[in-house]
Amino acid sequence: MLLAVPLGILSALRRNSLLDSCAMTFALSGQCMPTFWLGILLILVFGVNLGWVPVYGGEGLRALALPAVTLGVWAMARTARITRSSMLEVLPQDFLRTARAKGISEWGVILRHGLRNGAIPIVTALGLELGNLLGGAVITEAVFAYPGIGRLAVEAVVNKDIPLLQAVVFTIATALILLNVAVDLLYMVLDPRVRLA
Repeated sequence: MLLAVPLGILSALRRNSLLDSCAMTFALSGQCMPTFWLGILLILVFGVNLGWVPVYGGEGLRALALPAVTLGVWAMARTARITRSSMLEVLPQDFLRTARAKGISEWGVILRHGLRNGAIPIVTALGLELGNLLGGAVITEAVFAYPGIGRLAVEAVVNKDIPLLQAVVFTIATALILLNVAVDLLYMVLDPRVRLA
């Protein structure tokens, strides 16, 4: 999110420029790459060839770097594309012209008025992405032999441990429900016109 939203904003501001083309090419490639293939590629480059991170398992931030990048690239690519398209819809609106006429700085207009009005699709996409990250964690944890909830679920299925599998499913479902509630509450913060019944 920290990389995708600014990248999407800059792409929208510099539409049809070299920056926009490079950013959207990167975003498209990030969405086209399967997570297991990206994980194996990162292991080969950064674990085997360069030796910067452990190849198998491990603890600490170094062991978490490659799985986090593997999971984050797809989400970042999609969020950058959605941010760009959302900002392209908002940028030509009259209220931004009015904000500029009031003397607000360009970045103030873009961030305070433009991004806030274009944030509803971005927040929706981020909520969905966090749910997808939980599902994608199963494959990524298997590729990196990282102990996590996805790998725990797979081991519960293999060992036919039904109570453990139920606990994992319940935990993931609870997290997704809380995430959806948080997204709905963010809608009200971003757009006061949205009221939940």
